[in-house]
Amino acid sequence: MLHAHHPAREARSAEPAPRPRAGRRLVGIDAARGIALLGMVSVHILPSWDPQTFEATAQWTLFSGRAAALFALLAGVGLALGSGGTHVHRGPRMTADRAGLLVRAVLITVLGLLINQLSPADPPAYNILVYYGLFFLLALPFLHLSARALAACAAGAAVLGPVLVHALGPALPGFTLYNPGVAELVTAPGSTLAQLLVTGSYPGVTYLAYLLAGMALGRLDLSAARTQFGLLLGGAALAAFSAAASWLLLHPLGGIDRLLAASPFLGREDVRDVLVFGPDPVLPTSTWWWLAVTGPHTNTPLALLSGMGTGALVLGVCLLVARRADRLLLPLTAAGAMTLTLYSAHLLGLFLELHYGRPVLWFLVHVLVGTVFALLWRRSRGRGPLEEVVGRAAHAGRDLVLRHRLNS
Repeated sequence: MLHAHHPAREARSAEPAPRPRAGRRLVGIDAARGIALLGMVSVHILPSWDPQTFEATAQWTLFSGRAAALFALLAGVGLALGSGGTHVHRGPRMTADRAGLLVRAVLITVLGLLINQLSPADPPAYNILVYYGLFFLLALPFLHLSARALAACAAGAAVLGPVLVHALGPALPGFTLYNPGVAELVTAPGSTLAQLLVTGSYPGVTYLAYLLAGMALGRLDLSAARTQFGLLLGGAALAAFSAAASWLLLHPLGGIDRLLAASPFLGREDVRDVLVFGPDPVLPTSTWWWLAVTGPHTNTPLALLSGMGTGALVLGVCLLVARRADRLLLPLTAAGAMTLTLYSAHLLGLFLELHYGRPVLWFLVHVLVGTVFALLWRRSRGRGPLEEVVGRAAHAGRDLVLRHRLNS
């Protein structure tokens, strides 16, 4: 059972550091990415439960599911900033933006497939890179929209996505590997696509809600203190609302009993495990009442709203801190500016499976080595190595299309 080390299904943003008008805004966004990366590493390596009390550990409760949501939200922020921010690109520039995003999506997908070739059958972590390539493809039609339109689309995706997963999941083919590689894509393209869109740990039809919500935030003036306080307060309110709504549905309104009645193969402790540790690997579909839960990686409407709320809250806090004390955030911002490189290296390190015996030691190794590398590389070279490769290719594709459209 994967809950033993509970491969964390956490994520990182493959989107490189955006180039906003205000430098402090960049610091805050990268610091938020650094927090998400730290949370992901902790959930991948540190125990998810206390062997004496069998209760979830603090780091699991704090970061599981939320780190993936934060990364996806910040990826959307980066997409919005890269396509004009508050002044949305139009005409040939938007077409070029889409071309650059397409190149980025392909390269990230290829990188994820190659890394997955080294992944064991029972992986210590689910690799989100292949999913992220699909996320960016799904975002292409929405890239030109305003903040209000994107927020509406995000709300719709938060409702429709979980419904599609619940309704279509049982009818679609299952998957044999948690991390699909090149072989699976070639030999079983249908089941691989179904995994990436619906049945996997990061289904595209639900994670699109995070991406769209982040794009809506990226269309706001994130350098304004009023916006930053709004993110903090609004995010906290949204997270509190989702938690209260789930509690009301599951307890006073009898949702837990409905789940047990419709799922005779599960006991009360099994349902509790889903609420605390998340599904293994996907949420049951025996009743629509499952959509009332908010456990990590349950991908329900309330879980998505909770992820959006906590993500906005973290982003708001980081932007506010960066206004006054950006130097204090330097370790986070250095790591957050090259999450594609650090996440990829982190996965490769996990696949060696050296961390099971001494998780605290290896957690510190991953965090300290990654942070020191990020600080040194940033001072000497700038962007991370993988960020540089993907960024150059994406900009080359964008510039090629832009020149062609302007000269035609």
